[in-house]
Amino acid sequence: MSPHPPIAAWPALSGLPVRPLAGGLINDSFAVGEPPVAAVQRLHTLFAPRLHHDIERITTWVASKGLLTPRLLRTRDDALWTIDDEGRCWRALSWVPGVTHDQLADVGLARSAGALVGRWHAATADLTHDFAFTRPGAHDTDKHMATLEAALRDHPDHRLRDAVEPMAAELIERWGRWEGRLDGPTRVVHGDLKISNLRFGADGEGLCLLDLDTMANNTLDIEMGDAMRSWCNPLGEDVAEATFEAPLFAAAMEGWRSTFAAPPEELEALVPAIERICLELSARFAADALNESYFGWRPAEFATRGDHNLLRARGQLSLARSVAAQRGDLEALLR
Repeated sequence: MSPHPPIAAWPALSGLPVRPLAGGLINDSFAVGEPPVAAVQRLHTLFAPRLHHDIERITTWVASKGLLTPRLLRTRDDALWTIDDEGRCWRALSWVPGVTHDQLADVGLARSAGALVGRWHAATADLTHDFAFTRPGAHDTDKHMATLEAALRDHPDHRLRDAVEPMAAELIERWGRWEGRLDGPTRVVHGDLKISNLRFGADGEGLCLLDLDTMANNTLDIEMGDAMRSWCNPLGEDVAEATFEAPLFAAAMEGWRSTFAAPPEELEALVPAIERICLELSARFAADALNESYFGWRPAEFATRGDHNLLRARGQLSLARSVAAQRGDLEALLR
C-alpha cells in the first residue's frame, strides 16, 4: 500500500492534488499539483536525513552557476525535511518539467546527455564540500569480490550455485588481471548517472540532473564509467546478453567534452573503469542471487529474487566482456 505523504508540512502545497510516481526503486515519490509544482518523497532507510544538508549546499552552488536544478522546499518549520509518525523522513523538491528516459538508444540524446553532465561537472569543478552523509565502500570492487566468495562458501547447496560458480570464477579471474587505476583525484560527483536520472526538454536538450541522494566525493572515472555502462547498453540490466554500443559512447563523450575540460589523466582512466563497474555489478548481483536479496525484485516477472539477480549478473558480465573486447577502440575514440 502506498504511504500517505504529509503534505501539510509544506503550506504552499496543501490542497493540491497528489499522485504516486512510478519508476523509482528506492524512494516513494509523489507529484503534487496538476501540472506538478513539486515532488514529495519518502526517503529510503538506506539514507540518513542529514544528506539534505548536502543537497541544499550543492544545489545552491550549481544554481548560482546558472544551472537548472531541483531545490528543496522548506517546511512550515523552515526545515529541509520532516519526520512522520512512523519515524520516516519526507522531503519536497521543486518540480522541473520535462521528459525522462529509461533507456538511451539515440546518438543525439547521448550527445545531449553528455553535454548536460559536462555542464554539471564544470559547475562543481571548483566546489569543495565535506559531506554530512556518505556511503563508504559503494565501489570497493575488492570487497564486492570477497562478498561473492563468501556467498559461495555460505550457500554450498543453493539451487543456483551451479549457475553462479563458473560466473564467479570468471569474474574473479577478470578482476585479477584488470588493468586500470584504483585511485585518483576526487571531486564532487553525482554518483548515479543512469539515464533516468537526467531530465530532458521536449527537443532533447538536457535540462538538469535528478535523484541527488548519491552525491559524494569520488573519482571522475568511477562517475563516468558507471554512466557509460548504463547509457551504452540500450537493452538495460534485465537481460542475459548485452553489448556495449560504441556509437553511443562516442556521442556521449563528444557532448561531455564539449562542455567540460576533463584532465587527460582522468580521461585515460575512464574506459578501464567501465569494465571495472560492470565486473563489480555482476559480482554484486551474483552474490545477491545466492543470498536471495534484491529490493527491486519483480515477482510478476521472476520466480525469486535469486532468479532476477542471476539474470542481471549474466548481463553485466557479458557487458564487461564487450567493453574489454573493444577497449582499444574505445580508448582511441577518447584520444
